Amino acid sequence: MEMKDIVLCGVSKNYGETAVYENFDLTIRAGEITCLLGASGCGKTTLLNMLAGLLPYTGEIRGVPGRVSYIFQEERLLPNLTVRQNIDYVLGKRSQKTEEMLALVELSDKADVYPSDLSGGQAQRVSIARAFAYPSELLLMDEPFSSLDTALKIRLTEVFCKLWERDRRTVVFVTHDVEEAYTLAHRAVLIRAGKAAADFTCGEKIPRPYGEPSPFKQNILQAMLQG
Repeated sequence: MEMKDIVLCGVSKNYGETAVYENFDLTIRAGEITCLLGASGCGKTTLLNMLAGLLPYTGEIRGVPGRVSYIFQEERLLPNLTVRQNIDYVLGKRSQKTEEMLALVELSDKADVYPSDLSGGQAQRVSIARAFAYPSELLLMDEPFSSLDTALKIRLTEVFCKLWERDRRTVVFVTHDVEEAYTLAHRAVLIRAGKAAADFTCGEKIPRPYGEPSPFKQNILQAMLQG
């Protein structure tokens, strides 16, 4: 899978008279997990939606691939389809890849169960498996772990990293949780007043231990407090 950097040049986005972004520039490096942090309403989800082609904007975004996966805060599974069928659906056919993904997220025993019979953590695991099953070059995530308790969040980040290692696609994810950013991200970008107010990179292998002290995490916290 050939991947390119995604480059935002002079991007602006308004909601009525409210400017969310004005001449915003950012390069998202191919094959990395980039985290977007910032206060509520700063435009993090707006940025994901522009990358997904769901919102109009002015300026230029180059390098967005033709196939994009999106994991939302809610699992958004199709309620009338079983777990297996939900994954088959994005592939367009019954596939052995579905069985591989279910095994990787440890849900093979739930393949014929409907979403209403899953726990929140199980449903989100299906969402993650479905996103990775689809042959996208870009994966967008909007706070997919925010409603989970700490133990389950740690488990799901481990599952996520195991899936990401298979093809190392480009990932952009939104969170309010600095611990999540430290655990998963190669890079953290703090959005403030429509700009990239701070930008930090961590070269340590993922997933990193939840709760462990780190200069990367401390830099993010200091930058957030300065706002």
